[in-house]
Amino acid sequence: MAAIVEFPHVVQTALERFGDLFPNEPQRRHFAEYLTGLVVAERKTVLGIHDEFAQTTDQSCLNRFLTDADWDAEQVNDRRLEELQLDPSCRYSAQGVIPIDNTLIDHAGYLIPDASYFWDHAEERYKIAQDYLFVNYVCTNGKHYPLAFRRFCAEARCEVLVKPFVNHTKLCIELIDWVCERKIPGAFAFDNYFTNAEILNHIDSKKLPDGQPRAYVGDLKFNRKLLWKGRTVKASELAAGIAPEIRKPVQIGERLQWYFTVTVRIPSVQHKVRIVVLWKQQDDPQAVKILVSNRITWEVSRVLRVYRHRWTGTETFHRDGKQQLGMGECQLRDDQGQTRHMYLVMLTYTLLMQQLKQGHAWEWAYQKLTTIGEACRAVQRETLRTTITWAMEHVNEQAWEVPQVLTYLNLIQEPCTL
Repeated sequence: MAAIVEFPHVVQTALERFGDLFPNEPQRRHFAEYLTGLVVAERKTVLGIHDEFAQTTDQSCLNRFLTDADWDAEQVNDRRLEELQLDPSCRYSAQGVIPIDNTLIDHAGYLIPDASYFWDHAEERYKIAQDYLFVNYVCTNGKHYPLAFRRFCAEARCEVLVKPFVNHTKLCIELIDWVCERKIPGAFAFDNYFTNAEILNHIDSKKLPDGQPRAYVGDLKFNRKLLWKGRTVKASELAAGIAPEIRKPVQIGERLQWYFTVTVRIPSVQHKVRIVVLWKQQDDPQAVKILVSNRITWEVSRVLRVYRHRWTGTETFHRDGKQQLGMGECQLRDDQGQTRHMYLVMLTYTLLMQQLKQGHAWEWAYQKLTTIGEACRAVQRETLRTTITWAMEHVNEQAWEVPQVLTYLNLIQEPCTL
C-alpha cells in the first residue's frame, strides 16, 4: 500500500532490538523502511519500497543503504539468532532439525550477481536465476527459521570473473561447519542431491559434547550402491528383494506407510548407516523413498519425523520468502546489496514467524496468526489503519484541506484544485 506514515508494530520492535547495530539515525530509518517494504510493498524493489512512504528521502539513499553504507549484515544475523534464543518457542534443542537445501531465485538478466543459466527440476526448464543454499532450523513445536546461506556461482561465471569455483558440496560443508562452530544442536536433514559420501563423512566427523557424532537423515538415490550380505547391490535392488510379508507398518501423523530397515555399509562412507525403505502399500512392487541415517539405533518413526522437517524447514521458507517477502525481487547489480537484501529477508521472515501460533490475538493484528501470508496481510491492514487515522485527525483536528492531506501522503503529485 502507498502513503505509509508510520512503521508497523513489528518493525518498531525490530528497531528497538537492532537499531544499535546501525551507526546513525538515517541508517536506522532506512533499515525500518526496507523491513516494512518487504512486508507491505506491492513491488519489493528499492524503488518500489521507497514509493510506499508518504515522506522519505530520495530512493538513491535507500539504494546506498544496501550497497555502500557502513553496517555489518552478518552482525545483524547473529543478533537475530541470539534474540530467538530468548523466545522459549524458538530455542535450539537436541530434538531440533537442521535442514539444508538449495533454491533457484528467478531473475531477468545476467547482470545480477552470480545469476546464471540453471536447470529447474520443478519446472523442468532452464532459466536465469541465482542459486542459494540455505541452512534452517526447525524447533520441536514446528516453528522454523533460516540460519545462514551461501550463494552459488557457476563454474563458467567464475572463470569470467577470475575467482575460485566452489561447488554445492563445498558450500554445504561450509554451512555444516558454520552450524557446528556455533554448537547449534539438532540433526541435519537433506535430499538426495546432498547425500554423498563427502558430506556424510563430514557430518559424522563432527562430535557432540558426549562424544557422539552429529546426526543426519538423508534421502538416498535408488541407484546408490550398498554393501549388504557380503555383496554390492543397488539400493533399488535391495528394496525390490524385500518380500511384502516382512514389511512393517508405521504411522506418522495421518499417513500409514510400510517399511523395511537394515544396517548396511555404503562404499566410500566411513561409518555404518541405517537405511529405511518405504512403500505406500504393503504389496507395492516399487518403493517410494529410501532414507539413510548414521543413527543406527533410532526408531524408524524418529528417522521419518526428522526427514519430514526437511520440507517444513526449507520449502515453506522458500515459498513464503518468494511469494510474500520479495526474496527474488531485488534488482541491485551489487554483490553486497544482494547479500544484505537476503539477510533482511531472513530477518523479516523471523519477525513475522515469531508472531504466529500464539495463544492470543495480537492487538495490532486483531486476530490469531497462523501463516506468514496472514501476518503480512495483518501488517498491511495495520499500516492502512494508521494512514487513515492520520488523515482523519489532520482533517478534523488540525483543519487540513483534503488536497493538502493527499499531497502530503504523496497520493497526488500536484495540489488538487477541487
